[in-house]
Amino acid sequence: MTLFREARFLLRSPAIAAVLLAAVVAIGTIGYVAIEGWKWFDALYMTIMTVTTTGGGEPQPLSIAGKWWTIIVVTVGFGVLTFTLLTLIGYVIEGRLGAVVGERRMRGRVAKMTDHFILCGYGRVGREIARNFTEERIAFVVIDINPDSLAKAAEQGLTVVTGNAADVETLKTAGVERAKGLITCIDSDENNVYVTLSARVLNPKLFIIARASRDDTQPKLRLAGASRIISPYTIGGRRMASLAMRPTAVEFVDTVLSANNGELLLEDFTIPADSAWIGRTVASLAPAGDEAIILAMKRSGKMLFRPSDTALAAGDEIVAAGPPDGIRALEKRLA
Repeated sequence: MTLFREARFLLRSPAIAAVLLAAVVAIGTIGYVAIEGWKWFDALYMTIMTVTTTGGGEPQPLSIAGKWWTIIVVTVGFGVLTFTLLTLIGYVIEGRLGAVVGERRMRGRVAKMTDHFILCGYGRVGREIARNFTEERIAFVVIDINPDSLAKAAEQGLTVVTGNAADVETLKTAGVERAKGLITCIDSDENNVYVTLSARVLNPKLFIIARASRDDTQPKLRLAGASRIISPYTIGGRRMASLAMRPTAVEFVDTVLSANNGELLLEDFTIPADSAWIGRTVASLAPAGDEAIILAMKRSGKMLFRPSDTALAAGDEIVAAGPPDGIRALEKRLA
């Protein structure tokens, strides 16, 4: 039954219809050359006139064999021509042409993206991530194999790629080799492992965040190359407990992490290798009285809190908090 549906789908393809029509024209032309001994152009002209039933007169008088060949060509050719036209009309009406054009447009958008994020899976978790990325104006691509999920993402104006995120070609289409990071939040832990492994092979420097629903999946994700592993159930339970014990502290963290917050921002920056601030202290970067405060610095995997007297080095990651104007001023200073 599946083979029958696939065969029917192929026969309804405009490309197949066009090939059939071209074959009829080619065979008809060859037949006139062989039977009547006509030149190739005269044979082609006669075939086109016969298939389209427009009529234009024979280039030369036909023999009995030539007339029988004309009957065959007009019968088969007109049927194939009608089939081709109906296929093209159905292709346009069913929206396939629009889908193809839309997919090519999406691929063009992805091809221009660099330092973007790839979001694998557009379920409940994926939609929340996409909402935050959109609010922060972060460039990202959504990969999903579910047509309904892709339709919802497209309705939101997101850039989408259809396919299995674990496939190498799908990840390449999403620009994994140029991407800054990848988040895989597919419902299946096994698929998240495959996606992580494929992405790590294609881009060894990629920052990968992977979802793990089961505890035994986390070691597998680490071996596959995940930079960070998130368990929604663990984080949800931890957050509920923290909210019960330290509601004000949790409210403060929510405030600084909210994309809609216009009072206080929490941001992180990386010191580039050619930065003019290398060798200078953290205090000189954000002196006392400055609106932005440097809360911590990460170096070689170790977190240092309030490292005022520490000299900056290439690759250091600093975490700063402050009002939007202060954070933007610090960003310009680092640039």
